[in-house]
Amino acid sequence: MLLLPRYQKKVHILLNMITHFNNSIAVSSIRHQNQVPPTPRFDLSRVSFTVRCFQIQSCVRRDKSELQQHSSQLPTRFFVNPVSRAIRNQAQEALFDYLHSTRSLSFTDAEHISKNSPHFMSNILSKIDDDNQKDISRALTRFFRYNPINEFEPFFESLGLCPSEFEPFLPQQLMFLSDDGIMFENFHALCNYGIPRGKIGRMYKEAREIFRYESGMLASKLGAYEDLGLSKGTVIKLVTSCPLLLVGGIDGEFASVFDKLKGLQVGFDWLGRYLSDRKTYSWRRILEAIEFLDKVGCKEEKLSSLLKMYPALVLEGSGKKFYVLFGRLFKVGLQVNEIYGLFIDNPEMLSDKCVRNIQKTLDFLIAIRMETQFITKILLSHMELIGSCSLQAPRTACISLGVRQDELCQILKKEPLRLFSFVSATKKIKSKHLSEDSRKHAEKTAFLMRLGYLENSDEMVKALKQFRGRGDQLQERFDCLVKAGLSHSVVTEIIKHAPIVLNLSKDVLEKKIHSLTKLLGYPIESLVSFPAYLCYDMQRIQNRFSMYLWLRERDAAKPMLSPSTILTCGDARFVKYFVNVHPDGPAIWESINQSST
Repeated sequence: MLLLPRYQKKVHILLNMITHFNNSIAVSSIRHQNQVPPTPRFDLSRVSFTVRCFQIQSCVRRDKSELQQHSSQLPTRFFVNPVSRAIRNQAQEALFDYLHSTRSLSFTDAEHISKNSPHFMSNILSKIDDDNQKDISRALTRFFRYNPINEFEPFFESLGLCPSEFEPFLPQQLMFLSDDGIMFENFHALCNYGIPRGKIGRMYKEAREIFRYESGMLASKLGAYEDLGLSKGTVIKLVTSCPLLLVGGIDGEFASVFDKLKGLQVGFDWLGRYLSDRKTYSWRRILEAIEFLDKVGCKEEKLSSLLKMYPALVLEGSGKKFYVLFGRLFKVGLQVNEIYGLFIDNPEMLSDKCVRNIQKTLDFLIAIRMETQFITKILLSHMELIGSCSLQAPRTACISLGVRQDELCQILKKEPLRLFSFVSATKKIKSKHLSEDSRKHAEKTAFLMRLGYLENSDEMVKALKQFRGRGDQLQERFDCLVKAGLSHSVVTEIIKHAPIVLNLSKDVLEKKIHSLTKLLGYPIESLVSFPAYLCYDMQRIQNRFSMYLWLRERDAAKPMLSPSTILTCGDARFVKYFVNVHPDGPAIWESINQSST
């Protein structure tokens, strides 16, 4: 057994003390047998031993507490014992066979659980004797035969929860998923709707009530949001980021936000393009932010264009930046009507970049101790310039001019425009013609902004590196997916989940879509739940689909298995469950591979 370094010394001391204690007991026993009365004395060694035991026990408790506290701040995989890929694959195969063959879970459920529960698998492997490590598959099969597992542990972990998160949810008297049929049925309702399994864990954690619904109720609640006018992809994003929307009826605050958006020219799926399932939104604050924009004079047409250009105004932080910037401007001396006027004349001042620049300017002027009346004058007269420039630090400006801060303050009072000569050298506005490379970069940036990426954001920088090709080529590939029958918002969502899709040529995309819809007969909407399909090699798609079609024609396979089940499993598992299930399967599979070669 491996010990943490900090424990090794303590355990060594403890073992020595236990040996000393055992020796003293042995001597006492001999004396008792010889009927020699023990000498009455105060045994200091035993007292010190007891005290030391309590000290070590206290240290262990404290260290364990620190370790548990620290574990919540580290990645989940940190605590999974490293094992070789071969052992891991054997262990996953054994768990899959147990869940699918012994426990009768569906192929898809068993496969997802076995591949996405590393903590559980690590614990199981730790219980296998070292002598059996050479044949993990057989050892685990024997272990599962005589030691039924608590299926809820790998199940919850496969949904994206770590052990510390799902331990409070483990049923006290249940071990098998089939024992909680209601929960499992609602789980499948979410999967069948297209919600990724790895994101259902958050939904279970934040809104467990939805997993106790009667049959059909959860599907009707999801459908109710579609009835409002939202696309399926938008509803998926919506309920994964805010699972409480499925508790009770349609959320009133969300309905109010949606009613506001319906009156604008942003489209029903504006939310779907910019929502992130990694964040949580306050619909009340978003509603207040939209109403705030309405109050400052941004009426329908102007508000629509503003939300299209700067969606983060109301979504990032649920509109928090409004109130932060409003408060700072009010604090330096601007009146409410003056702030409203600034928002009307310069709506772009609420973008991320402009907010940062405005706050830097305020910090600069306050640092040089400028009076509020002069600060307000500069803000009211030069807000457009302030929002576009990032200033240097006051000390840097003083050094470049060779003046003190109070002298710099007097200079800016007389010549406010001198302030913008202190713009950072890397951020100065340059008015040179764009080169050919710059033009391509600008086209690609414009295309990504149409998809909902924010200018100068970290996501934009990452996307520019991921997508290969000119802006017009990327648009052509995007249009290819739209023409196949997917909505603009769904295609945007697919690209964000699988960016490599836009690096494929138009011809390759058309071939893969044809194989999915024409050969197998799947609806094009199946790409919503499995966008990675478009990333698989064309030969793998053709070979496996051909084998599956051959089995389906002979009633040797289920009629509508999901494409993910056919493509994602390894070669050995595919042969086991899609080739060897028919006597002629191996010969057909060999001929398919030879013809493709």
